[in-house]
Amino acid sequence: MQIQQDAQAVEWWKEAVVYQIYPKSFYDSNNDGTGDIRGIIEKLPYLHELGISMIWLSPFYQSPMADNGYDISDYFAVNADLGEMRDIDELITRAKNYGIHIMIDLVVNHTSDEHPWFREAVNNPQSPYRNYYIFKAGKNGGAPNNWRSLFGGSAWQKLPDEDNYYLHVFHQKQPDLNWENPALREDIYAMVNWWLAKGIAGFRIDAITFIKKDRDFSSCPADGSDGLVSIKVKSRNRPGIETFLHELKAKTFDRFRCVTVGEAPGVPFDQYANYIGAEGYFNMIFDFHAADIDVENGSEWFRRHNWTVDEFRRTLFASQQAFVRAGWGTTFIENHDQPRALSKLIKDVRYQNATGAKALAAMYFFMFGTPFIYQGQELRMANFCRQDISEFDDVSSIDNYHRSLAEGFTAPQAMHFVNQRSRDNARTPFHWADTLNAGFNTGATPWLAFSSADYTVNAASQLNDADSVFSFYKKMIRLRNKCWPETLIYGEFIPLDFPDENIIAYERKSRTDRFISITNLSNKTIPFILPQGDVLLNNYDCLTSEIQPYQTIFIKGHFKNEQIQRDCR
Repeated sequence: MQIQQDAQAVEWWKEAVVYQIYPKSFYDSNNDGTGDIRGIIEKLPYLHELGISMIWLSPFYQSPMADNGYDISDYFAVNADLGEMRDIDELITRAKNYGIHIMIDLVVNHTSDEHPWFREAVNNPQSPYRNYYIFKAGKNGGAPNNWRSLFGGSAWQKLPDEDNYYLHVFHQKQPDLNWENPALREDIYAMVNWWLAKGIAGFRIDAITFIKKDRDFSSCPADGSDGLVSIKVKSRNRPGIETFLHELKAKTFDRFRCVTVGEAPGVPFDQYANYIGAEGYFNMIFDFHAADIDVENGSEWFRRHNWTVDEFRRTLFASQQAFVRAGWGTTFIENHDQPRALSKLIKDVRYQNATGAKALAAMYFFMFGTPFIYQGQELRMANFCRQDISEFDDVSSIDNYHRSLAEGFTAPQAMHFVNQRSRDNARTPFHWADTLNAGFNTGATPWLAFSSADYTVNAASQLNDADSVFSFYKKMIRLRNKCWPETLIYGEFIPLDFPDENIIAYERKSRTDRFISITNLSNKTIPFILPQGDVLLNNYDCLTSEIQPYQTIFIKGHFKNEQIQRDCR
C-alpha cells in the first residue's frame, strides 16, 4: 500500500500488522517435542494467507531456558532445540518473499548466569567483566537490601565463596547487566548492530524500563509477609534512564530504518512523549494498564481486581489518548506474558467462543496504533485448567503459587489464581488440526501440555470457513490495510460516550470517511440506535436496533451497502 506522504515513508511500521510467534510452541518440524525455526518457515504460507506483514519472534537465542529463552547465554547463537543460525537467515529471506518483515526480541536488562561474561565475572573478581553486572557486599550477614525479585524471593543471590551478591530483577539465573558501565553498553550496541546488519526489521525491547537502578541501593518498607519490597520501586523507569535510552537509539536504531517497540511498564502517561514522541527512544511502546485490568499488581496474581467494563473502557481509552498525544501506539489483547483474552475479558463462559472472540477482535483491532496478534488468538484459543502446580513450566506461575500460600491463601485458591493468570496459558502448543497432538508434530510428547484435549478449535478447520474467527481476522486486516487505510490507520481516534456502562465505543475519522465501533461487553442485550445514513459492515441481514451480548457492531458512515462491496472486494 502506497498512501504515505514523504514524511511517512520511513514509518512503514504504522501500516504493519504484527503476528507474535513463540517458537517453542508454534510448529515442531522435526518431531522432537519442541517447535523450531524451520517450523515457522513451513508455516509462512499460513501467515501470508492471514494477511500479516510482520512477525515478532520471541527469543530463539542460545539459552539454558530458565525463563524460556529470556535468559540468554549467547546473543550470537541459536538455541539448539530451535535450529541454527542458517535457519534464521532463511526465515528472513523466505519471509521477505511473502512481504513479511522479521522483528526479534532484544533482551538487554540481563543475561543468563551461563553467559561467558557472567562466568568470567564470578570466577575472577579482578576481571573487567565483574563491572558488567551489579555486585554488592552483604549487610548484617544477609542480602544488601530487602528488594524482592519479580519472580519471588530476594533479588540478590550470594556468590559461593564471597560475601558478595549479584542483583537479579527476574530469576536468579538472570543477573542484571550494569548499564552504568560504558564498556558494557558498547558491547550491547555492537550486538544490536550485528543483528540489524543481518537484515531483521527491528526489535521488541524486553524489560527495558528496568535498566536503570537507584544507586543508593537502600531498603524500603516491606509490602508483603516475606519482609521484602517489590524491586519495581527502585529499578523501574528511574531518573537517569533517559541517558541510556538516548544513547542506545543514537548508536543503533538511528543507523537503520528499523522498527522499535519498547516493553515499557511503569511509564506514566505524561512521560509517553519521551518514549514515542518525535525525538522519543522508540517508535512504539506496549502499555499494560488495560492488559493488567484483572490484577492490582501485574506480577502478583493473588491481588485480584474485580474490574467493570466501564473501568476497562476508561483505562483503554486513557492509554489510547496518551498514544495519540505522544506519537504512535500499539493495540493488543494477548501476548506471551498474558493469559488468553477470551478467558480474561469475556466473563460469561457461554460466550468464550467464536462470538466472544470476534467481539474482542473488532473492539481492539481498529484503535489507534499498530495491531498485534498473538499466535492462536486468530483461532479463539482459551485458557487451560491445570490440577497441580507440577504441571506448570513458567517460573512466574510457580512463584505466584507459593507466594499465594505464604500470603495465607489455600492451595485451591492459589491454583485458581495461577490458572487464571499463568503465562503458560499463552505458551501451549498451537492447534494446527484435529489430529494427533493437534498437528503440532507427529507424535513426540510436546514440551508443554496442550490447553485442552479437544483439538476441534484449529487452523485447518477455519482456513476455508468464511464464518470462522480466522476469516474474521483476515477481513479486519483487509479493511484496515486495503480498503480504508487513510481512516483506519491514520484517522482520528475519538472515544464515544454511551448510555450503558457495558459498551465500549469509539470513532475513527478522516477527511472523507468515518467508522464507529461499538462493543457490548456484557451478557445482556442492549438497545442501539443506528446513526442516520450509516450502514453496518458486519454481515447482518438488517439494520439492528439492539446489540446482542458480546457483539461488536462496526459501522461505516455515508456509504450505501453496494458501494462498500464495490470499493472493498
